[in-house]
Amino acid sequence: MTIRTLLVDDESLAVQGLALRLKPFADVEIVGSAGNGREAIRLIRTEKPDVVFLDVQMPGFDGFSVVSALADIEPPLFVFVTAYSDHAIRAFEAQAVDYLMKPVEPERLAQTMERIRTRLAERRLCEDAERMAARLAEVDPEHVPTLIPATEPAADRFERIINVKDQGQIFRVDVDSIEKIDAAGDYMCLTTADQTLILRETMKDLERRLDPRKFQRVHRSTIVNLDNVRQVKPHTNGECFLTLASGATVKVSRSYRDVVARFL
Repeated sequence: MTIRTLLVDDESLAVQGLALRLKPFADVEIVGSAGNGREAIRLIRTEKPDVVFLDVQMPGFDGFSVVSALADIEPPLFVFVTAYSDHAIRAFEAQAVDYLMKPVEPERLAQTMERIRTRLAERRLCEDAERMAARLAEVDPEHVPTLIPATEPAADRFERIINVKDQGQIFRVDVDSIEKIDAAGDYMCLTTADQTLILRETMKDLERRLDPRKFQRVHRSTIVNLDNVRQVKPHTNGECFLTLASGATVKVSRSYRDVVARFL
């Protein structure tokens, strides 16, 4: 499986250095590079890379602006690369696969590539399942499998309080207060009305601890507390956007559109 890769940085030496560090990975194909955010947006739309290594601080459109400008398409995976550590939480909120500090260490880059491979494999499995479901709906609509369990799980087996060690402290988070959860590799970004905390845990493991009648995945890297949904906005391509109580907007990808049916 070839990983089509785009490099974005306003410093040409940084692009060259990252390209050299990616050279040992035989499955990486660098399809282009961009020196600013606007050029990156254009190349992402035309080249459709699998992953983009994206500098955070660039003149004009910064890395986060690039991600926001691509909300109308199925975006590639993003890895933020920066010399500053204070953008980490925003990177998790932007659903980045990873967050690398300059200069990028080879061992750390290898970990990132493993995360990318895992995430791409998950995405392709979802796409295959979606195509199969669509085909089955055409030929035998009565037997389309539902993703909603036939029997409801017992509520008392799910977590009510989650302990999060963050910033050298332990926070006890009331599960009902969580608005959404964004994933970035093995880290979860828990957002409540008051704060955002980072938990080291995989999304798969965290999902097992949360009541599925309230917490549902709406994107491959986002879980939403359904009690916080205030508005559903349909969009093109079979996707839609949820507006949460805080005013935040979350995209629901086509693979998880069954969640929206609960509000209709």
